[in-house]
Amino acid sequence: MAKTVSIIVSPEDQVRLAEVIGDRNSPQKHVQRARIVLLSAEHRPVLDVAREIGISRPAVWRWQLRYAEQGVDGLLRDKTRKPGKPPLPLETVARVLALPCSNPPGSVTHWTGRAVAKAVGISLRAVQRIWDTHRLQPHRLRTFKKSKDPAFAEKVEDVVGLYMEPPCHAVVLSIDEKSQIQALDRTQPGLPLKPGKCATMTHDYKRNGTTTLFAALNILDGTVLGRCMQKHRHQEFIKFLNAVERAVPAGKIIHAILDNYATHKHPKVRQ
Repeated sequence: MAKTVSIIVSPEDQVRLAEVIGDRNSPQKHVQRARIVLLSAEHRPVLDVAREIGISRPAVWRWQLRYAEQGVDGLLRDKTRKPGKPPLPLETVARVLALPCSNPPGSVTHWTGRAVAKAVGISLRAVQRIWDTHRLQPHRLRTFKKSKDPAFAEKVEDVVGLYMEPPCHAVVLSIDEKSQIQALDRTQPGLPLKPGKCATMTHDYKRNGTTTLFAALNILDGTVLGRCMQKHRHQEFIKFLNAVERAVPAGKIIHAILDNYATHKHPKVRQ
């Protein structure tokens, strides 16, 4: 290839190329190709054109040849490429989707992308694309618990009814507890916050046993009544209920919502 290529550009093409360069909405690749042709029309060496535009010499030769064969229209469109790999057969796709829904081999807990790719004989990325298309996520797990209580539906209706439409002259409380709370303390007192120095505490701690937190949430105003006790038995729970009753204004009917923990179902609690 000669170092200098002579290109003759007609006045009409010069106007079109200048419009492409001056249009802000023109893609940069079209502007670059138009500049290559206009600079080449000035009989400048290919190396000078490549340096000024910031591309390689083969790129300059490519678009000079494209303009000589197809004109300005050839600069404004790209050649269609040959199609890539053929799509996977439907049988392969169906197998990729069916394997994660079956029991995995050996002692593994679930199918992985690499295991499916090895079993089917395709790449890992192909498996991932198929899973993404069909919104299949074998790595995720959700838990559920279905109640065996025959009156579960009626109880849910009562609870939702109390939450959504609490009765007049009544207090609806959601009561629960947190047991086995570790009462931890630092081995030394911490230092307070100072200008230019953050608060500090020792990295080690000492255990002071465990405690149980009983709490009652008033769903109307969001207030919480809590008590900490050493044990989690029906005796402590009765003491907490008595404290709740004393805190509620006189004349109010209390509706307490509890779970089915054994402490809540003790005969003395139900009295």
